[in-house]
Amino acid sequence: MSISDRSILILGCFDTKGDVFSYLRECIGAQGETVITVNTGVFGTTSAFPVDFEADAVAAAAGHDITDLRRDRDRGKAIDIMGRGASRLVSQLYQDGKIKAVVGMGGGGGTYIALSAMQGIPFGAPKVCLTTLATKDLSRQIGDKDIMLIPSVVDVAGMNHILRQLVAQAAAAVCAMANVDTADHHTKARSIAISMFGNTTACVDKCTELLTQAGYEVLAFHATGVGGKTMESLIREGCFDAVLDITTTELADDLCGGICSAGPERLTAAAEMGIPQVVVPGCMDMVNFAHLDTIPPAFAGRHLYSWAPDVTLMRTDAHENAILGERLARKVSRSPVPAAVVLPLRGISQVASEGGIFHNPAVDEALFSAIRAHVSGNVSVTEADTHINDPAFAHLLVETLLDLMQKK
Repeated sequence: MSISDRSILILGCFDTKGDVFSYLRECIGAQGETVITVNTGVFGTTSAFPVDFEADAVAAAAGHDITDLRRDRDRGKAIDIMGRGASRLVSQLYQDGKIKAVVGMGGGGGTYIALSAMQGIPFGAPKVCLTTLATKDLSRQIGDKDIMLIPSVVDVAGMNHILRQLVAQAAAAVCAMANVDTADHHTKARSIAISMFGNTTACVDKCTELLTQAGYEVLAFHATGVGGKTMESLIREGCFDAVLDITTTELADDLCGGICSAGPERLTAAAEMGIPQVVVPGCMDMVNFAHLDTIPPAFAGRHLYSWAPDVTLMRTDAHENAILGERLARKVSRSPVPAAVVLPLRGISQVASEGGIFHNPAVDEALFSAIRAHVSGNVSVTEADTHINDPAFAHLLVETLLDLMQKK
């Protein structure tokens, strides 16, 4: 089905903001687009335009009855249910080839539901939200999705000259985005995901150079939590032929409550998808916190280093490294195809090299020993008498990955 055969989905609380959504629908229609409308407003609808999916269908998609939500009058519960229902409904419409883009508008509740709904749409399909919360931290609600936020400036409550201009611009934006043919861009052919950090940049740069010379496209993901989540999500969407996971530091943040945790699903997608992966315990010698005064009291006496005024690194200890080594090994060992873990014995980060602030071979050995003890199945372990940022280590990683890909 071509792009022109699909519609733009408009989603929001039509019970309280029908006039604003009516104007959005009008603007999109003026661009020659067809529209599908989904009402997430629990307490009513609108007569200003036809509604394709009413709130009862959204609630039902989440396994609930809209009459129960109306009776209970529990706003938080209703928003959660309508968000989950909208996500399932929108996802199905996309899978059925009915829609090519999604646009929503709202305040607090409407924005939560709209962003939840957009979770069901894969990378590349335009997702636009005009919201009163655009300047707040919505990272948790957005997750790893490519969602565009547009500040509404004024509340999305009744038309006025400011909101009218912004709604028209949002309509123009989503229409233009929806008609960009991404077929040539959204391809996984000869594409490799790689994870990086400031402390592993030299290694990643060299690997990227070597893989590019070999004819591969290399996509780097900054291991800041959202970067790892995004990489895992795109792996599951089938965007890559292989993964070179050099910087697995997000596992350390997940263990110790750092600010760069990517959650427990980090380092699981490649195994689930059955694609080759080479994994390095890069930067697992550190946990990331913000300013020095944000360090949890339990870690106040630990070995700390200010990487930047707003980034404080905490050196992992032997006990933590033993846990991390086992977690890494068990995750990689789930792979149904050959995979490899490569250990740089002379330091796993820039600051862990000899003379560096985090140089501690004995603590690193706790990590390495746990990895050796717990790998199984299709996983090989290679040890290199080099530092992680040594060019020779990058050559070894690329050679190992290309060999796995050839076997696959």
